[in-house]
Amino acid sequence: MSFQVPITIQKAIENIEQKKYFLPSIQREFVWKPEQIERLFDSIMKGYPISSFLFWLVEDDTIEEYQFYEFIRDYHEKNNRHNPKASIVGEKSITAILDGQQRLTSLYIGLKGSYAEKMPYKKWKHDNSFEKKELYLNLLKVSKNPDYTYDFRFLSKKEKDALSEDNYWFRVGEVLKFKNMNDVFQYLRSNNIALKPHIYL
Repeated sequence: MSFQVPITIQKAIENIEQKKYFLPSIQREFVWKPEQIERLFDSIMKGYPISSFLFWLVEDDTIEEYQFYEFIRDYHEKNNRHNPKASIVGEKSITAILDGQQRLTSLYIGLKGSYAEKMPYKKWKHDNSFEKKELYLNLLKVSKNPDYTYDFRFLSKKEKDALSEDNYWFRVGEVLKFKNMNDVFQYLRSNNIALKPHIYL
């Protein structure tokens, strides 16, 4: 086992999107709650280490001996909580994630997908009991939760609109469109956002 050259979060997301990373059947399914995903992004923004990942390079002579699964992008507590089986026919080698599935899936959902869990007091059998939410960051205010610095929240469109007064909710996945700091400043100027000194994108 050896340590590899670190890659960016954006590159990891690209590898998931391009189906270069898979999950072996020995992995448990995704179990993190929205609060855990929000905490992960808060830790990243504060520069905290989020530990390493353990990858398994599976060569073509052994690929067919195992079952592999794709990552979940749009998690739905009722209708989409199971990882879809991966089609790896013809692949010469694949990279399977042995440790880090929860973190990588959380990054994927936060940056590219959505999370829908049953709302309180609603019934499981009703589809409207599950509201699709995306991850947002409040660019103008810090978190009111003493355990967090940055105000990350999974919000539905309705919730975001209701909380927009004196706030600016930035959909976190938009950050993948920025190529450099000039793009960041252009976005801030275009949306008339003046950041406080302790808030950084």
